[in-house]
Order: sequence, then structure tokens, then C-alpha cells
Amino acid sequence: MEHDTADLPAPDRGPQVALVTGARGGIGRAVVARLRAQGHRVAAVGRDAAKLVEVEADARIAADTTTPEGAAAAVAACWSTLGGAPTLLAHCVGSTLVAPLHRSPAAQMRELLRVNLESALFMLQAWIEPLRGAGRPGAAVLVSSVVARIGVANHEAIAAAKGGVEALARSAAATYAPLGLRVNAVAPGLTATPLTERMLASPALREGAARQYPLGGVQAAEDVAEAIDWLLSARAARITGQVVPVDGGFTAVRPLVK
Repeated sequence: MEHDTADLPAPDRGPQVALVTGARGGIGRAVVARLRAQGHRVAAVGRDAAKLVEVEADARIAADTTTPEGAAAAVAACWSTLGGAPTLLAHCVGSTLVAPLHRSPAAQMRELLRVNLESALFMLQAWIEPLRGAGRPGAAVLVSSVVARIGVANHEAIAAAKGGVEALARSAAATYAPLGLRVNAVAPGLTATPLTERMLASPALREGAARQYPLGGVQAAEDVAEAIDWLLSARAARITGQVVPVDGGFTAVRPLVK
């Protein structure tokens, strides 16, 4: 679908059009809520249209962002529905695999790479395309993980996928900085979301997880969403190519053992 890029709104100057992928997940849903509370028009993207009904957004778009066609369709639908291409992007699509490499089937690892890394590549590509040459800035945030920043046992496949996401953010930030497009990532620690429900199913599991974090406790999706919101905003106008850990100190300091 062809659009006139001259009509693109200028980011960081009042309400904008934002696109949030993985919007039905814990972090994605929290990001949608924060952006809408600030007056942005937000398109929530997910694979299942029926489940997206649960998300309060200005537009709900069913698309598979793990394919280039699906990612491009999400951006086009956002433009058509909300009257402008998204100048803000929060890509929150993801899955995980907790298993040692010798117990990780090839098919499962390929699927993990497709969902986590390929979706980030295709979605960022689709987001950039209508903004190139428009002469107006934009901001995108990808979601990595602490396991890409420090070795954590039994996380080889997801560490490789999320490591690729971080490298993608840095390279894209360098390429598109002259166009005023900022690209950053967040790297959450263990976060209480539907994806981690089984890992935190009992008080004992939750307590054991909390002890690994210097600040203690298990963080909420809203903690990660706040960092994403900041990186997308004018408050982070000089920040690009960075990976911001939201992990209670997990990757930087050791917890005090009592």
C-alpha cells in the first residue's frame, strides 16, 4: 500500500501513532496501556484476532510478524486504521526455551529463532520502510533478555536468539541514526507474565527466583513497560543503540548472601 510520507507525524511532539507487537502478552499489554495513557494512538498486534479483543487499544491487528509479509501487513493496517504510519514501535513478541543444548531438538530451536529473532528483523524492517526519507524521527524498542548478557545455564537457544536481537538493535541504530530513527532494546530479568507462570507456580519457586536478584522479588510487566515507554519518549532523545537491563541488578552485581 502506497502512502505519502509527507503526512507522517513528527515523534516526540505530542500524540503519535504507536505499534505494539506481542500485545496480548504481559509486557506488550502493559506497554499498550502506558502509551495510550499518554494520548498516543496505539495499534495492538498479535497472531490471534479473537484473543486481541481482550487488549484495550485504538486498533487491533491480526498479523504474523515472524514473516516479512506479516510484518509489512501490520504496518500497512496500522497506517490505514489510525491514519498514519507508526513512528513508535515496541516489539514485544517472544517465546522461551529452558533446556540444555543437548536436550534441545532442532525443530524447537528453529522455532525459537523464528519467533524471537526473525520477527525482530522483519518487524524492524517493515517499521523503517515508510519512515525512510520522511525527514522525521522515530523510536523503536526491541525486547531481549538477561540471558543474552550473562551466561545462565540451560538457556543456550534463547540466549543465542536474544543475542541476535541485541546485535540487530545496535547495527540498526548506527544505520538509521542519520535519519533520526532511534533503536534500543530492553533486557528483562525474570518477569511475572503469562509466559513465566509455570516458573513461578509455587511460593517456593517464586522465593528461589527472587533470591537471585540483588534487589529481591520478582518484577512485574509494568516495570519493563516503564523502561520501554521511557526509551520511546522524548526523555530518551539522546539514547540509541543501547540495551537497558531491567533485572534488579542481576547482570551487574551479586546479591548479598545472608
